[in-house]
Amino acid sequence: MNWTLEVITVPVTDLDRAKEFYGEKCGFTVDLDQEVAPGVRIVQITPPGSRCSISLIQGMPPFPGTGLTAPGALHGLQLCVTDIEAARDRLLTAGVHVSPVMHVGATGWEAGKGGTWNSFMSFQDPDGNGWVVQEAPSELAQR
Repeated sequence: MNWTLEVITVPVTDLDRAKEFYGEKCGFTVDLDQEVAPGVRIVQITPPGSRCSISLIQGMPPFPGTGLTAPGALHGLQLCVTDIEAARDRLLTAGVHVSPVMHVGATGWEAGKGGTWNSFMSFQDPDGNGWVVQEAPSELAQR
């Protein structure tokens, strides 16, 4: 039996603002924007080429035995692209504040691209949830 990671809930304060950020600025596909129960709205967004979506939720009580993550408290989510400079240019053009491309070198984080699997950048959504983007040598289906 496969256990596939298909949805990650990203805590936000304003669904419409987050939908605009991820959908329009980041270029992710808005798959769903629906009130699934009275007062419970879900916006589901998928990065291009990803099999894992982002779920933005308002009004849903936590599942029994779980807790809530505060908006802005989610960090370390990682996306992969095959051209980090093109991805950075796309985000900058859309008005997203993106870090410079960096790599891990002999002294820690250093400016510029590194070797295979060693080029990164980061950005945050309007609530402060942090994303890291890593350059991969090929599309996932080819690895």
